[in-house]
Amino acid sequence: MTEWISIEHANEHNLKDVNVKIPKRTLTVITGISGSGKSTLAHDILFNESQRQYLEAMGMQGIEKPDVARISGASPAVSLKQQETSSNPRSTVGTKTAMYTSLRMIYEKLGIRPCPNCKQEVNPLQAIEETEHVDGDFTVFQICPHCEFKFKKPTRSHFSYNTIDGACQQCKGIGRVVQMNVNTLFNMESAIEKDAITLWKGRYLEYQVNNLKRTMSYYDVPIEDNMPLKNFNDLQFALLCHGTSSQEVENLTDKKEPKTVGDGKFEGVMTNLWRKYQDKNGVMGKEDIFFYSDTCPTCHGTKLTEQSRTVKVMDHSIIEISTLDLDQLLTWVHHCKSNLTSDEIAVVDVYIRDIETKLTRIKRLGLGYLTLERATNTLSGGESQRIRLSAILDSDLTDVIYIIDEPTSSLHAKDTEGIIDIMKNLRDKGNTVLVIEHNTDVMREADYIIEIGPKAGRFGGELIGAGTLEDLESNEQSLIKNYLANRSQPKQNVRHAGKTPIHIQDAIRHNLASVSVAIPTESLVSVTGVSGSGKSSLLFDVVGQEANNVSGLDQFDEIITINQTTISKMKRSNVATYTNIFTDIRNIFAKLEKSKAQGLTSKHFSFNTNGGRCDTCEGLGYVMSNMLFFNDLEVICPTCKGKRFKENILNITYNNCNINDCLECSVEEALEVFTNEAKITKPLKLLTEIGLGYLKLGQTLTTLSGGEGQRLRLSTALMKKNKQRTLFLLDEPSTGLHPYDIQYLLELFNRLIDRGNSIVMVEHNIHMIQASDWIIDVGPEGGVKGGHIIAEGTPSDIKANQASVTGKYL
Repeated sequence: MTEWISIEHANEHNLKDVNVKIPKRTLTVITGISGSGKSTLAHDILFNESQRQYLEAMGMQGIEKPDVARISGASPAVSLKQQETSSNPRSTVGTKTAMYTSLRMIYEKLGIRPCPNCKQEVNPLQAIEETEHVDGDFTVFQICPHCEFKFKKPTRSHFSYNTIDGACQQCKGIGRVVQMNVNTLFNMESAIEKDAITLWKGRYLEYQVNNLKRTMSYYDVPIEDNMPLKNFNDLQFALLCHGTSSQEVENLTDKKEPKTVGDGKFEGVMTNLWRKYQDKNGVMGKEDIFFYSDTCPTCHGTKLTEQSRTVKVMDHSIIEISTLDLDQLLTWVHHCKSNLTSDEIAVVDVYIRDIETKLTRIKRLGLGYLTLERATNTLSGGESQRIRLSAILDSDLTDVIYIIDEPTSSLHAKDTEGIIDIMKNLRDKGNTVLVIEHNTDVMREADYIIEIGPKAGRFGGELIGAGTLEDLESNEQSLIKNYLANRSQPKQNVRHAGKTPIHIQDAIRHNLASVSVAIPTESLVSVTGVSGSGKSSLLFDVVGQEANNVSGLDQFDEIITINQTTISKMKRSNVATYTNIFTDIRNIFAKLEKSKAQGLTSKHFSFNTNGGRCDTCEGLGYVMSNMLFFNDLEVICPTCKGKRFKENILNITYNNCNINDCLECSVEEALEVFTNEAKITKPLKLLTEIGLGYLKLGQTLTTLSGGEGQRLRLSTALMKKNKQRTLFLLDEPSTGLHPYDIQYLLELFNRLIDRGNSIVMVEHNIHMIQASDWIIDVGPEGGVKGGHIIAEGTPSDIKANQASVTGKYL
């Protein structure tokens, strides 16, 4: 007899009194188009209620009960969401998995370093140690067995780029430093009265020229009118760049600095820019062009001090080990186990086993091409999720509910098979594995499928069907059954490419092995290959950065790169503000007779400025509640009850909707409200046509999936009235999309290409790849085993090409 998790009368968000049973200890897929209510059912209902019941059983409070009458048969739940990867530049694969911590311990215990005095190698197991009380702390010293010199013992903190002991002093452990682009800032052939200083324009130019000439006269080095910068002497150029307070000027003259601007005091062009950079935390807007990031010249990008870089285990520094891919790192670990002495193994065995266990798990998930030094902010959502998934692989817990959000996202079809095996193993241990998924291959392998729909937003939230694959195929309402029964076929009527292709010659970025390839223009081009094969390096780091070895880019008026990062990190940015629709809506409200009578302007209908917004929540509709041991919780504002605005503003309506009602409308609902406002309906219709009609106008951009964010960005390109030719570089635009939604995305692409634009995308989705005009397959594997063009051609060409890894799945 099958046991069940029973969810009764679920009404959270757009769910409409959903009653559903989920079989325990099975692999169950929840599917449905974007915005249908899948995540609401799995995360907001089942996971939150499981957590709430578990915490209450331990006498703890805090999680609000979701809008569901009853859930029975639930167990403790683990949620693996497609979370945004860390934006912290210090976070790496090594620190995230704690493998780097174990590696640092190995280097502390076994690291052989040269003696600071006699330069002979010192083995820590042979050196005598002494502990002394220094400045209130106990410090361990080692005595060199060769010359008896006493020095401070290197500890684990000396091998961390996040500590004062270990981090390179110049770059503070980041590995890169910001430099000023002097070539962009100065035109050495020109004079200061003209355009020698890019920053100086209009009246500001006249003001600064007068200041600088006064400064030069004070220091007895006057400059002639219209004198080119290249003719400035050392003192003149130092005064211009660094200013009167600088060490550079002090080194060149004995004259005391003037006290006021009127006397000749001058800040210096570069000094002024650096000050602005510090004040704005590096967010310079238009002035970004004067700065660039470069490898730290002191540590050469290794992040660590020179002392830490000289310590070796098995003839390798910790820097060399961190740059190995995880496959190579496992080989090194095995080499250590085979060649270290029994005494050495005794002190590091626990750390070696920790690294070995974690490496084995991560390799099983197809991530062997990553390195410990790889920054987590460069990982895709799928890669980041698989690293978290690796932590639970060898867990012996049973009767746990694992809720996994699109585990095959960002995965090549070859790697998807491995993920399916892992989920089946979790199930076979006696756990309930609940997967939110659009991938039909995963559905075909599932024990049970739940479909939510039929459409999105207010048109979704219903239980379409629940049962086996066969049950769903006989369900007339099912939207997914057609995609399960019929696999898509390669596109036959491919476009004729534009006259001038984009040529890449001998690209060697990251793992690219001197790649040369031509990319067709005025076409839909897919760059394919397994994870880590070099797709992103080719498209974003070579073409996107407009490298010197790329030709054919001058035919475009602009190049737009759209990746999987969140459009905005600001909680005040939403769909209405991003598309500029909210400005037009506020203007309509401001022109109403009731508004004019109260003297209200469009500003009063903004939740971002004082005036009409609620003062308690400052227009957000919620306030933050500190949960001590848990993440802070968003609680509905007690003053405005989540309606963002003051009472007098909410009393003003247009077509029976106040300003907050408009924000709560979906795009499709807003079309009905503003049916007579052409300026508003035009962008709303476009959003509906590209499958985003279910989004609320007030939905925060931080809550959008990568795929939703990309489509929203692309829609703004279609809203432009100009006829610019644009090259779009896209990173897996199908992420988070149901097969039904993909047709809308392809329609959007067709419209952009018909206008003379070009689209090149990194893609894993088979349906998207088959709908392309041209495919470039990179591989054959990831990391050092990738970086080659293994096939290129039309979808039919790739399918017939035996060398193509992707072709086998078309």
